[in-house]
Amino acid sequence: MHSKTLEIWVGFFMLLGVAAVAVLAFKVSGSAGTGGDVFRIEAKFENVGGLNEKAPVMVGGVRVGRVAEIRIDKEDYSAVVGMDIDSHYDNLPIDSGASILTAGLLGAQFVGLEPGADDIFLEQGDEIEITQSAIQLETLISQFMFSQGSDNKADSE
Repeated sequence: MHSKTLEIWVGFFMLLGVAAVAVLAFKVSGSAGTGGDVFRIEAKFENVGGLNEKAPVMVGGVRVGRVAEIRIDKEDYSAVVGMDIDSHYDNLPIDSGASILTAGLLGAQFVGLEPGADDIFLEQGDEIEITQSAIQLETLISQFMFSQGSDNKADSE
């Protein structure tokens, strides 16, 4: 009888441990939702690089929202990024800028917002006009190699 009680307790703690790991996984991945009301804003970019939906939107290193959708504008073929911003951050000036940045040298991409100085704040459906597209590492390397190749030609002449 003693071993059966022990087995039940071990099983109970195993289930508790699995549940704790599942909760931790949802918290870390951000799949548990934003935890409150959000408002949607948009920004157009020439190139979004490797930006994905659910990527963080940050201001000064603080997550203020998530990328909700990425689509193509059918009129000018630019990439439109829809961002859900937590309602706690409803005081972002309307002249704020948006950039696609990379966490670390080869890390994941996210949207960085740079607050402006206007007294009017972004609201549901507003579009950020000032944007900077993703910097492609391959493009930078090829430009560097091309510029070094032309410098070497000039040196040899």
